[in-house]
Amino acid sequence: MEGIIALLIPFGAFAVAGFAIWTGHQRKMIKMRGAFPTTHDDDAERMREELKYLKERVAVLEQITTDGHSSKQLENEIEKLRDR
Repeated sequence: MEGIIALLIPFGAFAVAGFAIWTGHQRKMIKMRGAFPTTHDDDAERMREELKYLKERVAVLEQITTDGHSSKQLENEIEKLRDR
């Protein structure tokens, strides 16, 4: 039993030192994430714009398909969309 305690004392010292290093690293990572938020913000903004564009396009397509257009009018509407 005394042999196990003798082994645990140095192990505890290493564990405390490792924990201190790990927490220091975590603090640095949190600071870095706070210092460079633009990469995530740029991606999120780009995705919002793309989603907005796709929603508008789907709305136009829904309107075209539900309206009572003739085939020629439908072709003209589709060509207008392609020209955008």
